[in-house]
Amino acid sequence: MDLITSVNPATGVPFQQFEPYDESTIGQAVERAGLAFEDWRCLDVSERSDYLLNVASVMQKRKNELGELITSEMGKPIKQSVPEVEKCAQMFEYFARNAERLLEPEVVETDLPSSGISFEPMGTVLCIKPWNFPFWQVLSAASHVLAGGNVILLKHSSYVPGCALAIEGIFAEAGLPEGVFQTLLIDGPTASGLIGLDGIDAVSFTGGLPAGRTVAEAAARNMKKCVCELGGSDPFIVLEDADLGEAAKVAAAGRFINAGQTCIASKRFIVTDTIAEEFTARFVEQTRDKMIGDPLDPNTDIGPLVRNGSIDLLEGQVRDAVAKGSEVVLEGGRIPGPGYFFSPVILSGVTRDMKVMREETFGPVAPIITVKDEDEAIRCANDTDFGLGASIWGKDPNRVRQLAGDIQAGVVGVNGFFTPQADLPFGGVKMSGVGRELSHFGFYEFMNIKAMKIY
Repeated sequence: MDLITSVNPATGVPFQQFEPYDESTIGQAVERAGLAFEDWRCLDVSERSDYLLNVASVMQKRKNELGELITSEMGKPIKQSVPEVEKCAQMFEYFARNAERLLEPEVVETDLPSSGISFEPMGTVLCIKPWNFPFWQVLSAASHVLAGGNVILLKHSSYVPGCALAIEGIFAEAGLPEGVFQTLLIDGPTASGLIGLDGIDAVSFTGGLPAGRTVAEAAARNMKKCVCELGGSDPFIVLEDADLGEAAKVAAAGRFINAGQTCIASKRFIVTDTIAEEFTARFVEQTRDKMIGDPLDPNTDIGPLVRNGSIDLLEGQVRDAVAKGSEVVLEGGRIPGPGYFFSPVILSGVTRDMKVMREETFGPVAPIITVKDEDEAIRCANDTDFGLGASIWGKDPNRVRQLAGDIQAGVVGVNGFFTPQADLPFGGVKMSGVGRELSHFGFYEFMNIKAMKIY
């Protein structure tokens, strides 16, 4: 079996190599997880919370080292990767503080002496996660999955095996019992094959739609709970009364963070025609100010894409748009030299038949489409198979809130860019997935919600 090799996207040079786990090693890990679950689930919730606080402490202590690992394996600028680790630590602190409240049984008033609801962990959760936020994607789910008394087997992206093992090492350093959190260095087909095992009780998946379908089908076939977050093509709507300076500033930040390789990044810029020219000029100006270069440089805003194939996809989407009549208002594209760098491209005159409107643009390409009014803006925003996030900008708070309610998305930012946080649910509708992470909604996804009546 081929080695699992991570590549430094800033140089194109292999970074680390690992032997994939064989069938025996995988089987032992599944067995350890099952044994660990029996003890972990029986711990008092305060004891589990103490372990979660230990995990948070380890991450805070090692944030700079771990941030450098993220940057070296997938290219995220260091000024974004260190805060990613910090945010993960905060997530663990939140669920450590709130686990007891979330697990408190509910009393339901009925005509019987006693009725209520209890919350019990499901067991071993197989987490299949992507490379673009190599710590956050894993730990935002793990925080509440573990707090509820479940245990985890992680299949991380083969692009970030070093991060996958580092995360496992964090839990070991924090003193968690053996088997509560384990990393499996395996490929996608092997991970899908695990779903049918008796030792796997549920699946948490984040990634692309084709792989998500495969995972969801395997989970359904085996009657396993599955939560899927499958990316998006998020609209960024700018109404005629919006603060254009602030909207353009946030548009550039929301589109080009992590080199645009973000499921919840703003990806379709829908602007009313009366302010389209001014917004476009401001957007271009804000984008030109972004520094592209060495992701370990603390001044860098945009680092490399994760692989050369990502550049090929973006180039194809841009060529398609130009061939169908779009205008390039900010020239960019592949940057010659080592690594996988791609400077931002902004397109105007975009129409619905172009790939940049129909597909997810996972990189620094920004299409602008002009509409005549807010009603057309909402129709355009909803004219997609995806429904993860959205932003809408305007000065009339009541009207903007009303329009936000008409957008088909799991999360919406009004006059701001939505960023996930522990106490709000995160997930999408339509082809962006099923289920939620974070908040009490995400917490209960992997709990058996048991009703009880005492006669």
